[in-house]
Amino acid sequence: MTPLLSDLRVVEVSAFIAAPLGGMTLAQLGAEVIRIDPIGGNIDYRRWPLAPSGDSLYWTGLNKGKKSVTLALNTPEGREIAAALITRPDPGGGILLTNLPASGWMSFDALSAKRADLIMLRLTGSSDGTGAVDYTVNCASGFPMATGEGDKPVNHVLPAWDIAAGLYLCTGLLAAERLRARTGKGQEVTLALSDVMLASVGNLGYVADVQVNGTVRQPLGNDLYGAFGRDFPTRNGRRVMVVAISDRQWKAIGAATGLGERLAMVGPLMGVDLGTEGGRFEAREAIGAVLAPWFAARTLDEVRTAFAGSGVLWGPYQDFGQLVAEDPRCSPANPMFQEVEQPGVGRWRMPGVPLAFGAVPRDPVRPAPRLGQHTDEILAERLGLSSAEIGRLHDSGIVAGPETA
Repeated sequence: MTPLLSDLRVVEVSAFIAAPLGGMTLAQLGAEVIRIDPIGGNIDYRRWPLAPSGDSLYWTGLNKGKKSVTLALNTPEGREIAAALITRPDPGGGILLTNLPASGWMSFDALSAKRADLIMLRLTGSSDGTGAVDYTVNCASGFPMATGEGDKPVNHVLPAWDIAAGLYLCTGLLAAERLRARTGKGQEVTLALSDVMLASVGNLGYVADVQVNGTVRQPLGNDLYGAFGRDFPTRNGRRVMVVAISDRQWKAIGAATGLGERLAMVGPLMGVDLGTEGGRFEAREAIGAVLAPWFAARTLDEVRTAFAGSGVLWGPYQDFGQLVAEDPRCSPANPMFQEVEQPGVGRWRMPGVPLAFGAVPRDPVRPAPRLGQHTDEILAERLGLSSAEIGRLHDSGIVAGPETA
């Protein structure tokens, strides 16, 4: 956490990954982010994986550092309270982040009528108005067809487009807030999940490759397209990925393995220039054949020792358990991580924001709230409601705190 955005107040009405991740990133940078959910939680509140208590590790992971308010959003009074929190005329506020259907009371027109300088960040599925989620966007991206081997598409389990969309939402929100600070003008900013994918495909050159070269990239297994990169099994059944993009990295492989002379012979035999990325890519099978026995004769620890300080660009394949147990980067040795007590779950290793600011020290990582934990506090502080009025709202089922959410 950092205090960089401590003067920013954002209301989030969201579910699943993209918008919650965007809101969490802002909260970790110091913004006050109030997440509004229906009483009992939104559709992502019990999403797997679950702790033994039944609490969602997914939900707590994506909502660290936020404040939680629960309202009966299916009632006019609950929606009126939500709209009041969104449009309250406080400096740095009047910002809504959502990936849910924004119509009726939550439309930009309805909310901006209450606060003219409202900023609304809204994530949609596709720019043509059709629905989409990460998996339906990913299957159309071309990447599953270029992943793995053969003609069977391979989906990755990383929700890459949701993650990228969440960070785009942060960027868009900060840009819109900067414009408002200069001009006083609010606006609605929309982002389509499919456009995040399409922009990425275009930015990485794959659209141009089709149109300019008439080429459709084919699956290469774990090989690195356009340079040398390959996975190798070790003697103790682990696997490592080795990459050489620069000439220096290529030479480091030969020096660390003692196979420099044999590797140098590959170029003349294959008729390629191993001093270039393209040459090493074309000769990848021959290079792999030279290197494979070296890895097969060594354990992972022996490979790690041989490569330490060598300049070789490499990494071990790890499952999630191995990542947590073996990788010091995923531990409090990394300043991003802290062991934090998460109510309802227990103590676990929480990441803060990956950014490190030289002028601002890291604040402690804050856990996710209990659902509805801040309902009474926010209603009193932000809307000025009395304890009697808040009690009435509880009694009528319009709001809920953590004890009943």
